[in-house]
Amino acid sequence: METFGLSKIDISQIVTVSFTLFAVIDVLGSLPILIGIKKKVGEINAMQATLVSGGLMLLFFLVGERMLHFMGLDIKSFAIAGSIVIFILGLEMVLGLEFFKADKDAKTSTLVPVAFPLIAGSGTLTTVMSLKAAYQYYNILIAIFINLIIIYITLRSLNLLERLLGPSGILVIRKFFGVILLAIAVKIFMANTGLLKQ
Repeated sequence: METFGLSKIDISQIVTVSFTLFAVIDVLGSLPILIGIKKKVGEINAMQATLVSGGLMLLFFLVGERMLHFMGLDIKSFAIAGSIVIFILGLEMVLGLEFFKADKDAKTSTLVPVAFPLIAGSGTLTTVMSLKAAYQYYNILIAIFINLIIIYITLRSLNLLERLLGPSGILVIRKFFGVILLAIAVKIFMANTGLLKQ
């Protein structure tokens, strides 16, 4: 199947999708929550959290389209809906609002709330599906893998990152990626409504 051909691998697409997922997952923006969980439970199992969140992303990536078809929806409609969610996430990061609330009082576990919903939450899963309407499959899979590596390294380095960035550094990073998300959301919306010629 041509869609899955290795010739479709595109570095620029991989970079764009990687940054998109990185911004949506917002593992750096979640550092205060992650650090608080680590202090509460003693240790977060970085490998387990990474594998579970990666499994959720891949599962939704592979069968999400069939689920949509079963419900009578198409990928473009889902992409438009996803772009709206991404836009709201971007506003949340830039303006400091909180539309999507993480359950900070969940069980002291690496699965809940670290793997889900902090890493592979509704925003991430929606984004994975939305990206399929604009980018090649292999490029998205590679971008997911790159982000899983970043997630693993981040979870293993919470103490170091806390010392290096500080509260103001984390805030700057959140706002920077928030602006990127807003731009990407507009592009996905325009591409799937026919307003943007590709």
